[in-house]
Amino acid sequence: MDSHSLNTPLSTDFVVPTNTSIGASLRSDGENPCNYLCGNSLGLLSKRSSALVQEELQIWGARAVLGHFDHPKARPWAKVADNVTPLLAQVVGANEKEVACMGTLTNNLHLMMDSFYKPTPERYKILCEAKAFPSDQYAFASQALAHGLDPETTIIEIAPREGEYILREEDILETIRKEGHSIALVIFSGVQYYTGQWFPMQTITKAAKAHGCICGWDLAHAVGNVPLSLHDWNVDFAIWCSYKYLNSGPGGIAGLFVHEKWDTIKRPRSAGWWGHDLDTRFAMPPKFSPIPGAQGFQQSNPSVLAVVSLLGSLQALEEAGMIQPIRKRSVQLTGCLEKLLKQSNFYIPVDEAHDRPAGDDRPAFTIITPTDPSSRGAQLSLLFLPVHSPVMRKVFHHLAQHGVIGDEREPNVIRFAPAPLYNTLLDCQQAAKYLEDAMNSL
Repeated sequence: MDSHSLNTPLSTDFVVPTNTSIGASLRSDGENPCNYLCGNSLGLLSKRSSALVQEELQIWGARAVLGHFDHPKARPWAKVADNVTPLLAQVVGANEKEVACMGTLTNNLHLMMDSFYKPTPERYKILCEAKAFPSDQYAFASQALAHGLDPETTIIEIAPREGEYILREEDILETIRKEGHSIALVIFSGVQYYTGQWFPMQTITKAAKAHGCICGWDLAHAVGNVPLSLHDWNVDFAIWCSYKYLNSGPGGIAGLFVHEKWDTIKRPRSAGWWGHDLDTRFAMPPKFSPIPGAQGFQQSNPSVLAVVSLLGSLQALEEAGMIQPIRKRSVQLTGCLEKLLKQSNFYIPVDEAHDRPAGDDRPAFTIITPTDPSSRGAQLSLLFLPVHSPVMRKVFHHLAQHGVIGDEREPNVIRFAPAPLYNTLLDCQQAAKYLEDAMNSL
């Protein structure tokens, strides 16, 4: 794949908002697509998803309750997630029975922790990265409290070293080595939402298992972004949302993974009828008989509209060749964006950013995401200086007015994520151009 192929999208199945529709008031080409680099927050609408949702609405009108078992498109609602499961299994590197399309991310996290977090007086700690996504932090703390534990002494948060922004692999492994005897659960983000760091998942999982710890992963920013092999890596459980790189739509249905080694050991602690064996589910038996594997953790019937929206976007992903060609293009696109950004007159290396004198209030930015492609996904996180100044907010506003959509994280970070399915080299070039214009205007 050469630079020429980066000039066209990998898939034409996605609807890119126009400059006019996103309010880019300073662009003269209002009807042209904007430069959308925010797929790490919300992926774009798939045309297949739109068509499938409309199709299900029509079938609902025509068939009503009969659609649960008699469906004109062979997607009976009682088994609608069966269309998605094989594709999700490919994306996360799992067997089909290890994957369930269900719920929401934090709800699924609680379900998994209810089953896998079993603190004892000797082994009760939870190991995670510092500044994990807040919902994860809330879940960890509430799980500790539910077991009568103090989150302050239960949760170990590993932070980057002084003057650094990303975690060193050796520091994570050393903490597991030192504290492993007291750790019940090791749970990190696959890709860190703020910095974009892709953690060495296989290595961390192996170390956690070697010290007798359960190992789970929050894959919200990893699924559909980087290659995953959850089964082969011996991960115990994982959870994810699907509205970022899987493009299922705002608040789209989530998913979870449970390794098959737990099939005869772990039963769902919070059972619901959709986790009951399908052969007898609608006979309404009083005793719960779970589906073997991850799907036994299902509770209620999923939203059909949410499931087929995910199905449409996964079909687009499948048509593009699934994760390997996606990842190859992602490395190239993000590398091009990084190169363009580093050519800016306002870019400074990350090690210099921390050492800037306190009184230096010249506008500048650095990139806090790892430079090694094997340690990041699509995202680049730009840290603007001076810290706690209005620079980031002014730049973000300038970009939006010129049709470049990233997302801001207070107080001083803008995230760009060239999504390989629909972003092109032009998106990267425009982001760099208007960023430079914004900095020059300060």
